[in-house]
Amino acid sequence: MHLHAVSKRYGRGGWLLRDIEVAVPAGEIVALTGGNGSGKSTLLRIAVGLTRPTRGRVAARPAVVGYVPDRFSPGERMSAVGYLTHLGRVRGLPTQVASSRAYELLERLALVGGEQAPLRELSKGNARKVALAQALLVEPGLLVLDEPWSGLDAAAHAVVADIIAEVADGGGTVLFTDHRESVTRARATRTYALGDGRVSLRGPESAPNDPRPACEVVLTGYPGRGTPRYLVWEELAGVLAVRRGASEITVRVAGEAVDALLLTALRHGWSVARVTGGASGSGEPDAAVRGGAR
Repeated sequence: MHLHAVSKRYGRGGWLLRDIEVAVPAGEIVALTGGNGSGKSTLLRIAVGLTRPTRGRVAARPAVVGYVPDRFSPGERMSAVGYLTHLGRVRGLPTQVASSRAYELLERLALVGGEQAPLRELSKGNARKVALAQALLVEPGLLVLDEPWSGLDAAAHAVVADIIAEVADGGGTVLFTDHRESVTRARATRTYALGDGRVSLRGPESAPNDPRPACEVVLTGYPGRGTPRYLVWEELAGVLAVRRGASEITVRVAGEAVDALLLTALRHGWSVARVTGGASGSGEPDAAVRGGAR
């Protein structure tokens, strides 16, 4: 998908967006950053086709689009699963398939109160889980998320990150907004910064004042010491990427943030299996943390 020369203003007011050029290739995860009032939500609505640009066009939009707005509070009396089943039928799914898909998504997102919880009684975080589920009822070719982690509990953060990766790995495109640099750096394959109505492609960040390169920290639980506390690794300063395995977590972190990440991990009950790269500056595991330090 390509947003070509997109501009937007309301009435005779000033231009909110001017000559926006954004490429959103298949299989990529694209982040859009910018301050409050910069036009991020408007640009997302244009991308999904809910708002028309004043000038310009959106080319090659996928046929199936999933969209999660920044606010989702339907206030309906119907249950979460009933609402999703209805939307699934509207989108062409047989009732049984729509219902099964709704239960599957709500279970994965761990909706508090269960699938039969009335929409009007849901908290902001749980309403966002329903909003995400409705965007995924039919596999989207384009998934657009406005502040997708806002209001979610810690466990749901990881689920959303996994879903985003799955859509991209399946050849779909993901476009999301988030104001946290650590999240965009860890999740996005490309990032656009929006300001003063214009957009610019932001290159890779670096830390010129710190000579240490990025490295990978492998963390595990410590047998006999109980379960380590859950951490949203993507929110920690300097985290660039996270891989979750069956028995360990690998965190790629900028060189200047390694010490802080190790300290946080140890304080929360994690064991450091090894550190590869910048900690020693040699590309080999650092002797100080090799072999499961605590």
